[in-house]
Amino acid sequence: MRVALMVTCINDAMFPDTGKAVVRLLRRLGVDVEFPASQTCCSQPMVNTGYLDEAVPVVRTFTEAFAGYDAIITPSGSCAGCARHQHGMVAERSGDPALQAAVAETSPKTYELSEFLVDVLGVTDVGAYFPHTVTYHPTCHSLRMLGVGDRPKQLLENVRGLRLRELPGAEECCGFGGTFAVKNSDTSVAMGSDKARHVRETGAEVLVAGDNSCLMHIGGTLSRQQAGVRVMHLAEILASTEDAPAGVPSEDGVSA
Repeated sequence: MRVALMVTCINDAMFPDTGKAVVRLLRRLGVDVEFPASQTCCSQPMVNTGYLDEAVPVVRTFTEAFAGYDAIITPSGSCAGCARHQHGMVAERSGDPALQAAVAETSPKTYELSEFLVDVLGVTDVGAYFPHTVTYHPTCHSLRMLGVGDRPKQLLENVRGLRLRELPGAEECCGFGGTFAVKNSDTSVAMGSDKARHVRETGAEVLVAGDNSCLMHIGGTLSRQQAGVRVMHLAEILASTEDAPAGVPSEDGVSA
């Protein structure tokens, strides 16, 4: 199986340890993952703000970068949702049969990380170790657009040492929403504050999610409140083992 990592813009620019964690995790599970260097944005910022025509060359670049792979893995429900559902909209609007055919090839093969682990590899115990109390926030796109359901929780429940606490109001949006946070900042801050309050109520040491954009928003609020709660991407916890704890570089230079 030829597998590619779509690392996403935000991870490439701000959270590189998440992409490294995905690679380390998949290698540990026997998956030889590749990183196409020509990849760029998934096009979601443009599509979500109505610039579908401008998104055409971005979607075309995506299909060219990931052509020929059996699976495209991304540590983002948001970006996976864009590739799976919004690329088709862009391609259809373009009127380009070649682009439509290319999207029909790449879109069904794009998986959010937990989907790939549970549905494709058929594993819920990835051999992880993380001795901390954790609560999980299901991000909007993973929950509503992809329907990942309880796959992330299945994975977390099998992490040795991890104590999982239920998050009150878990399915409520955190308020980030990309440009929503900019255009509707007061509402966004209020929603983020509600989410942070629910996180604190759990008594968890760590808040986990599958999208770093949401964790950045909630984590910023928790930090300003001096809540003492860390935020971590699901991939980093699943990549953590007793021999290579989360955040500690391994011998090959790839952080757990």
